Amino acid sequence: MSATAGPALIDAVAADVDRLCTAEPDVRQDLPDSVHKMRVATRRLRSVLKSYRRVLRRRAVGEITDELRWLGGLLGVARDAEVRAERFTALLGDTGEPLDDAVPASVDAAVPASAKQSVPAGEKSARREDFGQRLVAAERAIYADAHRAVVDAFDNDRYTALLGTLHALITDPPLKDSRAAEPAEPAFTKVLRRDLRELRHLVHSEHGLAGAERIELLHDIRKAAKRLRYSAEAATTVLGKPAENLGKQAKHLQGVLGDHRDAVEALHTIRTHVADADSSYQRLCDAEETAAARALEQYPDAVEFVHHHPLD
Repeated sequence: MSATAGPALIDAVAADVDRLCTAEPDVRQDLPDSVHKMRVATRRLRSVLKSYRRVLRRRAVGEITDELRWLGGLLGVARDAEVRAERFTALLGDTGEPLDDAVPASVDAAVPASAKQSVPAGEKSARREDFGQRLVAAERAIYADAHRAVVDAFDNDRYTALLGTLHALITDPPLKDSRAAEPAEPAFTKVLRRDLRELRHLVHSEHGLAGAERIELLHDIRKAAKRLRYSAEAATTVLGKPAENLGKQAKHLQGVLGDHRDAVEALHTIRTHVADADSSYQRLCDAEETAAARALEQYPDAVEFVHHHPLD
């Protein structure tokens, strides 16, 4: 374990840089989950640099995080489309029709029988199949275009410069001498406390909100949980089990709210593609609304650690 904050941080950052660089060849080949892995590595590195920014010189960190935001944005377009295509494929099934287990019985029962029978069975089946194919094909097309944009970016000067900057971050880190020389344990603890307080502030801000306002705040809470997770994981070598456990709790909260966000965004996409949908497509919307609600059922337990964590 490094005794001072600077070397300890650079050790953590080096692992993230390695993850990012290792993912590039797989993304070029479009291997399964490769875009996701590189996007996570990019986001993780940017988040760690932001959380531990006081150990590093501000200007240097700002330039690096700006470029990581650019790369993460390219990867994000591809990854989001990939997630939606996979989600819709599972939801609609191979035939393009809603799967029985994708639409809960309670939701199905809420659709009036008269509405279900408003279109002849053969025509309804054809519409479903056509809709399912269009829905999935649209997302796959977005993914293909976005993936090409990512690969093109790998071959341009901006990405090459970013890699050079990241390697220099390891070999010649822009450390603030006074901060970098501090003992690692209290310096890292201070960062985790700050990230935990920011998350707690957002959680407390949720009370009384509803509808679209609450949905957007939950998205912000998810991002804050993710930031806490990454800062805690970066501190695990220094702080041991407490940081490891905090990272796991933050990851769980991030996952719960990630499931909620995926359902919300999928619902929005379905509604965008189906301006004049009949009741059979409304069932898909109902299924995503149910998925979002089910994710939030886990939220109170997942967020409990924020209120009473011993770190404060």
